[in-house]
This record gives sequence, structure tokens and C-alpha cells, in this order.
Amino acid sequence: MAQSNLFMGRKNKLKKFRELLGYPNVYENYDPKNPRLLVGPDQEVDMKGRWAEGHFQNTQPIVLELACGAGEYTVALAEAYPEQNFIGVDIKGARIWQGATRALQLNLKNAAFLRTRIEQIALFFNPGEVSEIWITFPDPFLRESKEMKRLTSSRFLDTYQHIIRKGSIIHLKTDDTTLYEFTLETLKSYPGAKIFYHNDDIYAAPLAFPELEYKTRYEKEHLEDGRKIKYVRFSIN
Repeated sequence: MAQSNLFMGRKNKLKKFRELLGYPNVYENYDPKNPRLLVGPDQEVDMKGRWAEGHFQNTQPIVLELACGAGEYTVALAEAYPEQNFIGVDIKGARIWQGATRALQLNLKNAAFLRTRIEQIALFFNPGEVSEIWITFPDPFLRESKEMKRLTSSRFLDTYQHIIRKGSIIHLKTDDTTLYEFTLETLKSYPGAKIFYHNDDIYAAPLAFPELEYKTRYEKEHLEDGRKIKYVRFSIN
């Protein structure tokens, strides 16, 4: 039975990967050493500096959701803020399939997805092309030896510096205390960083910002387990 379930799981993933090849709202980078970007089965595109006009066909601001998983926040924000463009970024194709499928079902013209490693995103965006970043429930990489893999480590903040506009807001939403405290400490010593707001239990009182009400599947599970949801709002330049 276990082998059968494993086989079906792999078959389902392969089906989703094939379907992604026909999605007009998904861009994929298969080789982290090569910034080649594909949309559709084999159409190579250069979107760097061209996301608004090239894909969204407008001049609206670009907002990224990093480690977007199934893209719940990307879709929710795109529905709530049609005057902005949203791009969910993740390396997991089967997860992106969920958000991309939902966006197509809802006919959300302002939602797209980029399948790549997050450390590679500067290859696909021009300086100042991104106006806001959301980091929603990323892997906290709890071992100290993997601190630099955390998406709020100085290594990643340096990467974001290359693509965001001056004064752009970055959001972290997490259930993990280690990542939350690590982020605050990192920002205190990061040149030019400003912490505008932080809260280690956002639901203990009325939400400070309406966009915090959207919940990913992981957040719902964490809340059911009695965990507290934490949030940091900051800029790095």
C-alpha cells in the first residue's frame, strides 16, 4: 500500500508539472546556474525589467511573495489589491500549480508565479523593479549551521537590496520564535534597516494591518496547534 501511495504521489506531481507547461501565468527556471526562463513548453523569455509591461501589460507596482508554497497569499492579495501586480516565487512546482490554477480559475490578471530558487531572483528582476516583498511561513532552518539559509539572513537581505525600490516594505509572517527573534536581531545590525512594526502574537488584539487576515494552509494548521503567529514589517534601504 505504501509503495502504491508513493507511486500515485509521483504520478500526480508529474501530471501537475506537465500542466504547468501550458499555464500562461507561470515562468520556470530549471537550471540555477543558467538564468534561462521559460513560459509554456519551450518559449524562452527575458522578463528582467519587463514584468509589468511584458506579462501584466500595465505599469502597476510589482509585489513578490517569496517561498509562496501554494500561493495562498499571492492569490489573496491579488484579489484584494487589483491595482498592484503579484508574483509568487517558489522552487516547488507542485505547490505553485495550486496557486497558479486558482489564479486562472479566478481570472486574476494581476497574479503570476516564478519557479526558481529564491537566491537567484536578482537574475530575473531589475534594480528597483520590486515595490514590496512578503515572506510567509518560510522554512526557519532551525540549526545554527543553516542560519544563512533563512530568508531574513543578511545574505538574502543583500539579494533583496538589488531588486527593491528605496524604502520598500518587506513583511515576515511566521509561527517560529527562533526565526522571528533572529530577524529582529539581524535587522538591528543591518545597515539602513528600519523596523516599523513587530508583534509576537498578532491575533492577541485587533490586527494592525488588514492584509494580515489572509491565512495560508500552514498558518491554519499552526493556529489549530495553538501556536502564536508573529509578524515583522521592515525596510532595508
